[in-house]
Amino acid sequence: MQREGHRKVALSLFGEAREDAPVTEASIFTDRLELVPITADLVRAVLANDRARCEGLVGARFPDDWPGRVFVERAFTIDLEAVLTKPEVRLWGDRVLVTRHGPRSVVGSIIFHGKPLETGRASLAYGVERASQGRGYATESVRACVAWALEQNEVRAVEATTTPWHRASIRVLLKAGMRQIDTVDHLMLGELVVFAIDRGMELPPLTIPSNLPL
Repeated sequence: MQREGHRKVALSLFGEAREDAPVTEASIFTDRLELVPITADLVRAVLANDRARCEGLVGARFPDDWPGRVFVERAFTIDLEAVLTKPEVRLWGDRVLVTRHGPRSVVGSIIFHGKPLETGRASLAYGVERASQGRGYATESVRACVAWALEQNEVRAVEATTTPWHRASIRVLLKAGMRQIDTVDHLMLGELVVFAIDRGMELPPLTIPSNLPL
């Protein structure tokens, strides 16, 4: 995992350098992905359904069915006004997944549901757009964000929940070093399985199948 605080020259949507492109702050880099922070400006652009603005802020193409208000409301279950009022808390750790090889494209997102101010337990969720599923992007990005979160002073553990029948999601969480610690009943979703990893636990090696496209 690599992090880069400042990029003096950003890439345009088509890959060429552009001096006036937005500067990416605190991106996380993996072998195939740049995990670009979600900002309040990006949330506003999504709510306005301003695709050009969204793509300009991220420096990558969005999927045809992204962005949209439904996407934001699904990702941020808390009051959207609170997200925009305190983005440093509500958007803590949240990122969109951008491919690094070939045309820059947004393929998913990672959401932390806010900075863990009191409990020390960061709650993670992720999504990969349909056309990009099955390529290992979820595992690659979740592992990177889990590692990043566990490096933060205020974090003692990272946890995530999924349904017991969602085998693909369970595999992603296991590959990120998480272990099942509990089950809970959700009013609308039913039974959920809780996974977590504590600070100090070692992440298992990451293996990306050689036949996956870069």
